[in-house]
Amino acid sequence: MKIVNTSLLALALLASPLLASAETLTTQDYAEIEQLYARYNHAIDSVNAEAWADTFTADGVFNARFTGREQLMGFIKTWKERMNGGNRRHWNSNLSITGSPEGANGAVYLMLWDVGVKPQAIVSTGMYADTLVKTPNGWRFKTRVVKGDAAPAVAPAAAPTPAPAPAPAK
Repeated sequence: MKIVNTSLLALALLASPLLASAETLTTQDYAEIEQLYARYNHAIDSVNAEAWADTFTADGVFNARFTGREQLMGFIKTWKERMNGGNRRHWNSNLSITGSPEGANGAVYLMLWDVGVKPQAIVSTGMYADTLVKTPNGWRFKTRVVKGDAAPAVAPAAAPTPAPAPAPAK
């Protein structure tokens, strides 16, 4: 029994650095991942299909609908047509990055602005959920899913304000 316990302890000690390193991100990793998010936004806002596809792995998936470089680039071409000359800006905030056995998971809020109208308008808001992997070319999105926020409910009409009571007669 003592041999089994000793063997299990030795195995656990040997495996623990491997498990820890699979989920540990360095300061450099965090900085590179933040730059990936910036490159993504700049590429889509400038409608640069190649640069946008470069933020994904070769088999990367966007919104479970577009897989691989050709389909990703096709999405940007469609995006450009749908904008009909619009000028959009993607703004992210509250980025959360956590290590994972595969690399990292990211979550970030999205606000999409139309800056081609005056006054500028928020087109949509939502959140990205990302699976990130470190490749020989740096960090890339393996999967990226955007979940838009539901349209706000229409506020109920305000009840009419009752007219003030007439002043008492004197």
